[in-house]
Amino acid sequence: MALSFNSYRFGLYFIIICILNKSTVVTLPELSPQKYFNTLQPGKASLAYFCQTDSPSTSIFLEELNKAAKPLQDYGISVAKVNCIQEERSRYCGKEKDLMKAYLFRGNILLREFPTDTLFDVNAIIAHVLFSLLFNEVKYITTLEDLQNVENALKGKTNIAFAYVRAIGTPEHRAVMEAVFVYGTTYQFALTTEIAVLESIGTEDIRYAHFYFLHCKQVLDFTQQCRRTLMEQTLTTLNIHRFIKTMEAPLLTEVAEDPQQVSTIHLQLGLPLVFIVSRQVTYEADRMTAEWVAWRLLGKAGVLLLLRDSLEVNIPQRTNVVFKRAEEGTPVEYLELLNIDLIISRVENKMYTEKTPEEEDDDIEDSDMDTQDDEVAETVYRDRKRRLPLELTAELTEETFNATVMASDSIVLFYAAWEAVSMAFLQSYIDVAVKLKGTSNMLLSRVNCGDWSDICTKQNVTEFPVVKMYKRGENPVSYAGMLGTEDLLRFLQLSKISCPVKITSVKEAEKYLSGKLYEDLISYSSVSVLGLFSPTMTTEIEDFTEAGNYLKGYVITGIFSEEDILILSNKYATSIPALLLARHKEGRIESIPLTSTHTQDIVQTIRDSLLEAFPEITVENLPTYLRLQRPLFILFSDGTINPKYEEVVLTLIKQKHLDLLTPCWLNVKNTPVGRGVLQSYFDPLPPLPLIVLLNLHSGGQVFAFPSDQSITEQNLLLWLKKLEGGLESPIKILPDEEWKPPLPAYDFLSMMDAASSQHPTEEAADDMKETDAQEDDMEQNEERSAVRKEPIETLRIKHWNRSNWFKEAEKSFRHEKEL
Repeated sequence: MALSFNSYRFGLYFIIICILNKSTVVTLPELSPQKYFNTLQPGKASLAYFCQTDSPSTSIFLEELNKAAKPLQDYGISVAKVNCIQEERSRYCGKEKDLMKAYLFRGNILLREFPTDTLFDVNAIIAHVLFSLLFNEVKYITTLEDLQNVENALKGKTNIAFAYVRAIGTPEHRAVMEAVFVYGTTYQFALTTEIAVLESIGTEDIRYAHFYFLHCKQVLDFTQQCRRTLMEQTLTTLNIHRFIKTMEAPLLTEVAEDPQQVSTIHLQLGLPLVFIVSRQVTYEADRMTAEWVAWRLLGKAGVLLLLRDSLEVNIPQRTNVVFKRAEEGTPVEYLELLNIDLIISRVENKMYTEKTPEEEDDDIEDSDMDTQDDEVAETVYRDRKRRLPLELTAELTEETFNATVMASDSIVLFYAAWEAVSMAFLQSYIDVAVKLKGTSNMLLSRVNCGDWSDICTKQNVTEFPVVKMYKRGENPVSYAGMLGTEDLLRFLQLSKISCPVKITSVKEAEKYLSGKLYEDLISYSSVSVLGLFSPTMTTEIEDFTEAGNYLKGYVITGIFSEEDILILSNKYATSIPALLLARHKEGRIESIPLTSTHTQDIVQTIRDSLLEAFPEITVENLPTYLRLQRPLFILFSDGTINPKYEEVVLTLIKQKHLDLLTPCWLNVKNTPVGRGVLQSYFDPLPPLPLIVLLNLHSGGQVFAFPSDQSITEQNLLLWLKKLEGGLESPIKILPDEEWKPPLPAYDFLSMMDAASSQHPTEEAADDMKETDAQEDDMEQNEERSAVRKEPIETLRIKHWNRSNWFKEAEKSFRHEKEL
């Protein structure tokens, strides 16, 4: 970039003040072409709009251009309106289409021309101009590989500021480019508008802009990944400035003075300070803890190591954490916190967020609503001000419903705006719409049953939320999977093909088993199932076809029943009828003879085959493995599982030592609830990895593999033998409790059941007399409601796990609250 342009980079605080100063009004200079080109200086940037007459469309653009003039001048970029006159000819005052463009010059050199429809407001103008001038300082990322290449090139050299914005020209894009102007010579900036890149780095919420700081400068091992810190605040210029300043601050500082007198850059930026109190005898362990806390709170708080032995000020003896808020005059808090998560939650719950007077009034008025009777309702309430891009889905009414579902293949969400699970799932539904935008032929739509109850009645919607798929010439299909983004997206993608797929040749069968026939769907179904049948097995073929239809949307199934069936059966050493399971991730094909060809048995066989030998347990797949009714052998890991430990467990599985258990592992970073589970078992919590055996279905015993022993085949076998011989004592026994609503008064379904089974007046009188009697009645009514047939006309709130797939697991949820 030219030196003259760099000379306009001012001091950071002055730039921020200039950017945010909106009170100064600059009149857009109006020049003739000759005068304008005479004002251009070598190396200095200038933006000009050439026009002949003012029209309504140009007046709007000129109004936005006038707003952008002052901020652009602060960056050393002049802005002018050039009036085209007949006395002076210019090639920029030519045809009509040329007058719909703005031109960016450096000196007399034209750098870029912008159609005015791309400069739709002041943010777009500033973003596009800075993006053009600072183009060499920003790497545009289109794939994850691009980002990895930038990381690898800069490891050990400099850090990276990586941003995702929804589109070029948005306010977030402007904020990023203004940050590039200030910090572009200090850090390497990278920018993407690709949703796939954001998803590939593990971000769940893709509807908003994101800003990451990649710590690559300290990475000397080129096989190591750069640590990433996400800015959790809204992407604005001021927030980026504050965030980067915290990245520049020391990760951990040692102090030996009164915490009330300590001041750092964090307090100046409005962030709290966390002091980890250390003694000389535990200094090394305390410093490791402080560094771990500092990484967890990076960008949210400053972390300091307070040396107690060097202090002249006395602090309470049992204090291990001191908390200091940024508000001036606020006294410090001396705390005793037992683990790191309590420190993190303390900071995150105390983080100051600026509110408008209206929001403060709302919080005062509804302060008693923050704690709801269940977690779903509480989450929905707290997210009530979060705006969803509902325009990505069509809202159907009584007038438009039939015409829409008959004219095109449609996905329809039936929900109720007043019901918590519906509103929670609506967010996931919109996430699916975001991911499918521009890539799917299916129309995503929604019906609010509170407004259009007749539609829901006619469509036999007896519970909500419900998703139904409508295809021309076919009966509607109800989605019966987990109510989450990934599961619904998988269902929609796999429903593109009609299952079972009819395979007509051996060559096509091999292509199907290799994954090449439906290569674009392999990421959604890691197993493809091929049924092998003789052409004469008409009944068996019909049963398998019914099973394939039943599993449509959950797994890819195909059927081969041609005359040359023996070629495949001989190749894969199986008798017919049989199933061939192509496990694409593992690159192997296995055969399962079908001893029973009833539809229900085929479905169950396929479901069992989808289970992994050593899976990662998540909230979503836990019910699947609880259905097996076996003790859980869980390896808790703080991140991705160590390949060495994985190999040890897989070896034990192959040797049949874990046949009576369900071996699995849990990543506490991906599934944070796992850390809470461990904290309920251990006090204090030992370092990870940990192996725990949970006997949930009989007794509730919890056994722990000794944390002082290494995880090897020999040690694990010895421990398992001790367990089998009754020589190990459980570290905890889970209580035999049912999972009930947190507050009995909120169990509306039981109340409704009680009202329908008893006289309302008598029930009310009993409730008024004695609370204990009410609770007993509610428990009895719950049992009666479990066996009472549900009326079709009654809309019932739907559980998160609606799948028939997991019905058997519901009986085993006695201890799920503990897990």
